[in-house]
Amino acid sequence: MTAGRTFAFIASLLPAVLSAAPVADTVYRNGYVYTIDAQDSVHQALAVRAGRIAYVGDDDGVQELIGSRTRVIDLQGRMLMPGLVDGHMHPQSGGSRLLNCSLDYQRLTVPQFQARIQACLDQEKDDPKRWLIVVNWFQQGMQPENVDMTRAALDALKTTRPIVVRSSFGHSVLLNSKGMQLAKVTRDAKAPPGGKIARDAQGEPTGILEDAAQDMAMDLLPPLTPKENLAATRAALDAMRRQGVTTFLDAFTDPETLTAYRQVQRAGKLTARAHFAVLIDHDKDAPGKRVAAAVKLARQFDQGDIRPAPSMQVRHAKLFMDGVISAPAFTGTMLEPYWINRGTAEQPDWGPGSDKGPDSYFSPALLRATLHALARAKLDPHIHTDGDRAVRDTLDALQDVRATKAGKALRPALAHGEIIDPADYPRFAQLDATPVLSFQWAKPAPDTVGALKDYMGPKRYATVEPQAVLQAAGARVAFGSDWPVDPLDQWFALKVAVTRMAAPDAGAEYAGRLTQQPGMSVADALRAMTINAAYTLRMEKQVGSLEVGKLADMIVLDRNVFDIPADELANVKVEQTVVGGRTVWP
Repeated sequence: MTAGRTFAFIASLLPAVLSAAPVADTVYRNGYVYTIDAQDSVHQALAVRAGRIAYVGDDDGVQELIGSRTRVIDLQGRMLMPGLVDGHMHPQSGGSRLLNCSLDYQRLTVPQFQARIQACLDQEKDDPKRWLIVVNWFQQGMQPENVDMTRAALDALKTTRPIVVRSSFGHSVLLNSKGMQLAKVTRDAKAPPGGKIARDAQGEPTGILEDAAQDMAMDLLPPLTPKENLAATRAALDAMRRQGVTTFLDAFTDPETLTAYRQVQRAGKLTARAHFAVLIDHDKDAPGKRVAAAVKLARQFDQGDIRPAPSMQVRHAKLFMDGVISAPAFTGTMLEPYWINRGTAEQPDWGPGSDKGPDSYFSPALLRATLHALARAKLDPHIHTDGDRAVRDTLDALQDVRATKAGKALRPALAHGEIIDPADYPRFAQLDATPVLSFQWAKPAPDTVGALKDYMGPKRYATVEPQAVLQAAGARVAFGSDWPVDPLDQWFALKVAVTRMAAPDAGAEYAGRLTQQPGMSVADALRAMTINAAYTLRMEKQVGSLEVGKLADMIVLDRNVFDIPADELANVKVEQTVVGGRTVWP
């Protein structure tokens, strides 16, 4: 065959070669493929090639992508959807708490509280130099309601060890007298800025330290060893993949955590896309220096462009504007005073007191300066705002920053927002600021009823946990579990988002809905837990929906969430978790 005829023969084959679609690595078919694209479209089949989605459509269309080496999964009608994106959690803390003495978020009486801690003490040698760290204390759930928890409850235990009990909310600790002595929590001790030492009527410290004052004790605890940090990282990743979390933000990190995750990632064992926020403190150095330190940490640990295999990104900064609004802390920053009871328990007389909580931890000027510095550094702010004044102060500062070119590019997130003045609802959309909310809080519970209801007053209490109403005002609502403030249970959070109701076994006093606010639709809640949270991480073009070209981060559920009563959403189980086309669970 001459050279010319050979070329013509090869050219005649090109149209067929070019039209033949490359085969897929994996094909899912015969399913309910819920995409969470712009149209919330539903399909039957999906194909994965090289860690990305190559096809979304019907069963007939996917057939041509199946080759001899393609793995074909028959979904048998089951639901396939994007992997969950948790926009605010503390996984290293969650993982490490699995290694400590835990109270398991239980509602306890004081004798039960003491018995659980004594059991932990009895398992170890009584070493007066070794702290006992107790975690997952549901402080607001202690029984009976409003019981006064002080060091006396811990001093009654049989031990010579210093004890620190950490509230599950992460904003309070309780010390025994030995711990107070070591932490120098005395009558004359002064709390650091942004902290509070609880005192009795005589001015003596009770053993409770709030917010920044916790550091008086926490700074004395031995840091986790590298081995313990690795164990915490692995435990956290295992918990996440079982729940279907494929991308997350660690909303308050440190170099030790970053080192552990980098080690896991380099070993090929990272099973979720890991994003981290570096703390910008409000009482140290100038804004420029604090932001420069965050940038240095980001350059050290950020792993660059997103790719199919999970990696680490350090592109956020964490700021605290206040603490928590619930009793007994009252460290949430409020526009109007907390209410107090001027009567008795039998004949209460509730009305406004004089305490509005602390001033916002960042002054208006300092917050503006810090946000401007973050905008120039291209770090997105992730800001703790629990009370309505903290929210307003933050929105006011963002309005100032948005006027600059660098500020327009920011993607700010305001975490928690348990109380937001209705006048500020539309400002989230106007300023393109995302509220990142923990859906599981929007239910009747000790922390939303006994520790909150009377202290807010009826008008303000009616607005707590404003998830659906924020969305109705145009806000892009995103979800963040805040684990380990609560157990990691994404599907219970979905159920509460929709119903605003507690679990059936919560007790008669917590039956019914939390306030008269509407719940979210299942579709809206899932969007918050996927593509909206992905937006806060600048990942919406890569993850959060099932679309051709996006990363193959997906989960298979044991039931279709649209075909079951809302009360059963908490029972959903994840049967398969896939990240970048690789199955990471089971």
